This record gives sequence, C-alpha cells and structure tokens, in this order.
Amino acid sequence: MNQDIGQLCANALRVLSMDAVQKANSGHPGMPMGMADVAYLLWNDFLKHNPQDPQWPDRDRFVLSAGHGSMLLYSLLHLTGYGITLDEIKQFRQWGSRTAGHPEHELTPGVETTTGPLGQGIANAVGMAFVERYLATMFNRPGFEVVSHYTYVICGDGDLMEGISHEACSLAGHLKLGKLIVLYDSNGISIDGPTSLSFTEDTVKRFEAYGWQVQEADAYTPADIQQAITAAQAESVRPSMIICHSHIGYGSPNKQDSAKAHGEPLGVEEIKLTKQAMGWPETPEFYVPDEVYTHMRRAVEEGPRRQGLWEDLMKRYREAYPDLATLWDRMWSKEIPENLDGILPSFEPDEKGIATRAASGQMINALAPLVPSLLGGAADLAGSNNTAVKGAGPISGDNFEGRNIFFGVREHGMGSMMNGMALHGGIIPYGGTFLVFSDYMRPAIRMAALMGIQVIFVFTHDSIGLGEDGPTHQPIEHVHVLRTTPNLCTIRPADANETRLAWEMALKRRDGPTAIVLSRQRVPVLDRTKPFGKYGSLAPASHALRGGYVLYSSPNPEIILMSTGSEVHITLEAAKILESRGVEVRVVSMLCWELFNRQNQAYHDQVLPPHVETRMAIEASYPTGWGRHFVGPKNKRHVLGINTFGASAPYEEIYKQYGFTPQNIVAIAERLLDRVIT
Repeated sequence: MNQDIGQLCANALRVLSMDAVQKANSGHPGMPMGMADVAYLLWNDFLKHNPQDPQWPDRDRFVLSAGHGSMLLYSLLHLTGYGITLDEIKQFRQWGSRTAGHPEHELTPGVETTTGPLGQGIANAVGMAFVERYLATMFNRPGFEVVSHYTYVICGDGDLMEGISHEACSLAGHLKLGKLIVLYDSNGISIDGPTSLSFTEDTVKRFEAYGWQVQEADAYTPADIQQAITAAQAESVRPSMIICHSHIGYGSPNKQDSAKAHGEPLGVEEIKLTKQAMGWPETPEFYVPDEVYTHMRRAVEEGPRRQGLWEDLMKRYREAYPDLATLWDRMWSKEIPENLDGILPSFEPDEKGIATRAASGQMINALAPLVPSLLGGAADLAGSNNTAVKGAGPISGDNFEGRNIFFGVREHGMGSMMNGMALHGGIIPYGGTFLVFSDYMRPAIRMAALMGIQVIFVFTHDSIGLGEDGPTHQPIEHVHVLRTTPNLCTIRPADANETRLAWEMALKRRDGPTAIVLSRQRVPVLDRTKPFGKYGSLAPASHALRGGYVLYSSPNPEIILMSTGSEVHITLEAAKILESRGVEVRVVSMLCWELFNRQNQAYHDQVLPPHVETRMAIEASYPTGWGRHFVGPKNKRHVLGINTFGASAPYEEIYKQYGFTPQNIVAIAERLLDRVIT
C-alpha cells in the first residue's frame, strides 16, 4: 500500500473499527472512521502514556467522551500495546469481552472513565484537569514539576448539546484549567440526520464566552491538527477547544456524511467498497500491516522511558522535599487515620439537638486536617449544606491554594466533575446540594456507582422537615430512588453521632460512592448513657457501622418499629408510650439499607427476628421498598410514609398533618397488634 505511515495507521484504525462493528452486527462505525487521523496524531505525537503502566500518576489523561465510538479507543489500545488482543477486538460487544459497547473503566486497561451517556466524559475530564492543577499547585517546586500532564478529550455534537457540557465547560473556563484540551468531532451529523435540525449555535463564540481558547482545523490535514494541539499546549491559562471539521464515516463511498454511518454497521458490500477506495486488502478481516504495529507499538518502549524520567525526578524530589513526598503518598493512597473513630469529635446527649447537616459540617472540618485528600464544595449551597472547610479559603481561577470548591448552581456538572476527580487519583471528592436536586445529578451518581469509585454526595434538606419551602423542595421519592441504585451506599443518620459514623463509613468505602442524607431541622442527640426504658439504655452509635441495628428492645418483642433519620427520635417516643402500655417493643435504626443487606443472615435474624411478624416502618419519604425488604407479611405490616408531594408550612405542622407523631405511630401499632392477636 502506497501510503505514508500516518495515513496507514489512521486507516488501520478505520478498518479495525468497521470490521468489529460489522462482526458484532452492532455499534457505531462512523465516528471512529471520521476521527481516526486526529486520534492517531494525538496518540502518536502528543499523548504521554505508558501501556505497561496505565495507572502512572503523571500520564496524560485521554477521555473518549463520544463513547459510542468505542472501537476507536479499543483500536488505539490494541495498536499501542495495552494488551487488548486482536481476538478481543473481534469479540466487540460480546459477553465477557473487554471490548464492551461503550468504554468501561477498570474493565479495559487504558480506559480512564466509563463513557457513553453523552456529556459525562467531557465533564469527567474537567474534574481530572481540576485535580491536575490542584496537585500541581500543592506539590510542584522549581525544578520539580512532578505534576505536569494534560487532559485530552474527543467529544462530539451530542456532548455539546447535553446541558452538562454547558455546566462543566463554563466552570472550566472560570477556573482557568489551561491543561484541558478538547478535540471536537464536528461532523454535522446526529442520529436523526443533520445537526442543523436542532443545533445551530455558534460553538466558537460559545466557548470563547466561557473563557476558552478556540481553534478550528481540518481533521484530515495533519499539519492543521498538529499546529492546533501545539498551540493548545502552549496556552497555560485558558482551556482549549479544537473544532475538528470532519466527516462521519470518512472513506465510505456511500455512507460518508450520512446518519446511517452513525449507529449501524456499514454492511459487507460497503466495507468492501471502502477498503477498495482506501487501497486496503479486502481480506482477511481485521488486517493490520506489520509496519503499523511496529510504528505504533513504539509506545511500549517510549512509555517506560518517559515514566522512568518521572520516577527519577520523584526520587530526587523525595530527597529535596521529604515532607511533601510524605504528603504525596498519603494523598495518593487516600490514607485515613487508623483510629479515626477515636479521633473524631463525638456529641454529648442533647434534647434540643443539632441538625445532622450541621453535625456533618463539623465532621468535614474535623476531617480536613486528618485526611488531606478530602476535597469538595457545594452547588452554591455551602452555607446550607455545611460543606465549607473553615479558614481554608476558596479555590479560584487565580488561586488554587484553597480547600473549598464553589461549583455554582451546576449540580449535574458538579457530580460528574467529582467522578473525574476521583478517577484522576489523589483526591476523595465530596459535593453538597439539597436532596431534591439529586434529580439534576442522577446520571453522574449512577455513573459513580457503575464505576465503583469513591465519591461522597452530601444531600441536606432531606424531607418534609425542611418546611416552608414546600413541595418543590421537599424530597419525597428521592431516598428511595437513591436506594435502588446498585452499589450506591445511601446513609440517613438519626442524630449527630450516627452522622459522625456516616462519614467514617464513607471514607472507608473504596468500592463505590456514598450518599449522606441529612436533615435541615434539629434532631435530638440521643442519650445512650442512661436507661431509656425498663430494658436499659439505647445501643451505642458504633453499632450503626453495620447499616442497621437494634437501638432499643425488650427481650421478647411483639412488634418491631423501624425508622431512619429525623423520624427515629419520634419512633423512640412512640416506643416509650407503647412500653408504658405493656407492649414489648423493639426499635431498629435502619440508616443504610445497602450496608445492612451486606451483613450475613445471622445478623439479619438477630436484628429482625423472623418470628416477630408484626412490623412497622416510619420514614418521611415514599414508602416503596420497606415492605419488600424488611417489614414482612402484608396483613401484619404497615409503612408510615408519604405518597404525595408534601406541603408548605412549618415542619412541625407538616409532620403532624402527615401523621409523623408518636401518638399516630402508637395508634397504628396497636391496630397491628390487635390484628395479630385476633
């Protein structure tokens, strides 16, 4: 084939992509074919990476935000030596394959983040670039740039249409993330047809208004792309957008520039014509010339060399700055003190109480000096969410030495940025907003859970207890929605001491995200030191570490009352009344279903004895889930919840109107017991 090596490599990317999609009879060949030249130049001439160590801390990050074009990334990983074999390329989208339909973090070496839901990748990348600058500010010293890497993104029209990109890219410009470089596959085609059907904004002006450097380049003129990336690297303040004017399905005689090239195989005959047009052998399928492997697998040798230079620099850095090197190790290992439980402040019994959001704020401030990797902020609600580290100052475009991130009213962007921060490494991110606004960031929450990354979501104003703001702000169904998300640990603590333990659980949990759900209103700090009833004291708060525990019980309970959060103290009052009337009662604080369900059956039976069939759950949220998981047979159970959208009034009145009073709980419990006795 009479092609220069760059063209040969780009065409190899095209061939692998269209052959894999055709074999799977499923996928998106158009984007990989259109951006093959750009991707080759980026990976061959610019990307600092090491196929033999995909987790090298100072590697450049590459995010394929247009994750539907996953075969482009898999082809790059195969050709550059990441251990993705040709057989795995042939198993694209098949059961058990490492070449899934969309790139999946940790499934495939070299995949920095799971992408596919459009806009998530570009917002993840903003989080990665944020951490790069944050760590560079913290650790770099003259002659020792131990943090110096770029975050590159390939995105498409869909990424820029999704609202999340507006949120994240606006904040990236504000924060002056100069090492973020986005290559936009501007091909003018989406699933429904020309993007002009719905997308006619001036992208140049939009990103310039955000404070970005914007360039335009032809995707098939190497000098254009090289010059644009070089200029982007030279821009130290503004993030960079390179608009790559491209053609979807580039090289396909009949499907180039067609929506048909987006989400379906080209077809056997069209692939034959495409290979003929590019001077490629029609057979065998998945053919890659030896010179392509020789050329692109130079990365296998070049990567260790570049990483070795960095490791030598780190060795000298450790000698010159031993304290900073120790801090570096603590942050990258996400170290937390072994005796965290003994260090964190505890709360004395207090009938007047403290809002759990306020207790959470105290925990954040206690943890900040102990856990240097803990970093976060709020979506314009720092004062309400109690997320600010006092005295630490804000992080801004001109100063990255603070400890508080002001995300602005950008919940979705915040959530996805936090995911990118966690994926970058060195940081345990947290971010706060009202629980009702978890709706705005649900896709990012889901992605954190899917990837199994350590992100802490702080959700305050957790129920009708927020009062006068009314049903628009009262989260009725939201706790249930969070609980239905696989691998998300949702914790709704009953008082300040359970809140303290919620933070301990979140910091110790490395295999998934945690949502800490907190009250606006004060709740009593439970007195666990003196007798509560005739059977002794309330259980220590430390029992909460198992997700659910017996807070108080008679030896032979007739009824189990289960509750969470700000309804627990009301449930306890009801239990005291029932006990005074001769009822043997057990109260269970079920603050985290996910953790409780991880316990063994013996513990489940210990907390919820199967023979105690009369059960009641009390929670100021949508009742779904309690019955199936914990309450029991229909004729002996009751869930006191809310199946409307709340109301505007002082919270005490709302609780009364919805029946969250000790007297109503007692009345329901007595009816249940009568039914059991009958």
